[in-house]
Amino acid sequence: MSAASPPSPLAPVQIERFQGGRSWLLGGGAVGLLLVLASVAGLFMGDAESQRAAGASYLVGFAYWCGIAMASVLLLMIFHATRAKWMVVLRRPVEAMGATLPLFMLLFIPLAVALKSVYFNWAAPAAGTSVETLRLLEHKRPWLNPSFFIARGFFYIFSITVVITLLFGWSKKQDASGDVQLTQKQRNVGAGALPFVGLAMSFAAFDWLMSLSPTWFSTVFGVYYFAGSFVSALSVLAMITAHARGKDSVGTFVNVDHTHNVGKLMMAFVCFWTYIAFSQLLLIWIAGLPEETPFYITRFKTGWEPLGILLIIGNFFVPFGALLSRSLKRDPRKLAAVAFWILLVHLVDIYWLVMPTFSPDGVSFHWTTVTSVVGMGLLSVAFGVSRLRGQYAVPIKDPYLADSLRFRQPQ
Repeated sequence: MSAASPPSPLAPVQIERFQGGRSWLLGGGAVGLLLVLASVAGLFMGDAESQRAAGASYLVGFAYWCGIAMASVLLLMIFHATRAKWMVVLRRPVEAMGATLPLFMLLFIPLAVALKSVYFNWAAPAAGTSVETLRLLEHKRPWLNPSFFIARGFFYIFSITVVITLLFGWSKKQDASGDVQLTQKQRNVGAGALPFVGLAMSFAAFDWLMSLSPTWFSTVFGVYYFAGSFVSALSVLAMITAHARGKDSVGTFVNVDHTHNVGKLMMAFVCFWTYIAFSQLLLIWIAGLPEETPFYITRFKTGWEPLGILLIIGNFFVPFGALLSRSLKRDPRKLAAVAFWILLVHLVDIYWLVMPTFSPDGVSFHWTTVTSVVGMGLLSVAFGVSRLRGQYAVPIKDPYLADSLRFRQPQ
């Protein structure tokens, strides 16, 4: 059905504006803020080694949660660009997930302040750095310099924030006006801005994670970060729809066929994530170039090898085997359990990307790892709930809501 002649909005939907999540908003937000402040304090406490460990931990939490927020915007844009009707009922939680991005503008500030502790390999090279490495760093200085790095970081988040602000704003406006032209506006921005948002997320991965080892590079690293964040965003969506089953909550309107589709997307991107990871490893292993191999040599050492094995099993074999089950994908609670596992292993993956730079001899732990990851997670949830409170849990006047509610899997 074309946008020029949309169906009438579904009139019989009995739903009030969402007013739940108060405990998450107040309790979660307060605890999250305290934990993040503790993490920020850790950036300036102790000796240089301790500050570096705290900076690495902060980066793990930031890259993990900000990646999920950016991937949520991409997920929303893909739904709009493909004119998918089945997911209309799922759209509001995805919008709320993406609408947490302004929070990361603030959370990026401590990382910018502690830049020389985190990105010491290029921002403050050690006295014993080899001449060849210094020559390479000088060659990259027009790109890898603190001022430009910080400006780019804010720009990546700001540019994607502009997109989600437009999409979420039009969606809320349609709840009041029912203007079908707002659907077309969302589709236009979703399709038109999609390449630029994808590039912004890829370059964020290059800057925030790949530049930890400034002499190493991989052309597919941005896609690797996107793939892991994207399947994690789908996993968060699966958990929300499984547990948000109260009055005026989105889960009340989600049927098993919607859940099945989310599960199929999770399975597809588990495979894609694994394919990109294997492709990167295979190409670097075949080429055997001295500037590329140290990334994996460090992570294949005895101290990091068990974590690498866990990632191989946990990133692919466990979720892939579970998601092969049709009945599991149609059971919201079981799918949520798999989603939780994917989110946990993705966190391990981000940790594996970051920490070997700071502790090449083996797995290390700093107390700020817990405070950063948990604190930013609680703040993200609280901020997302704040964006959702006072709004309808489903876009009640979207012209395709009726189609979405009637959606059934083809037999």
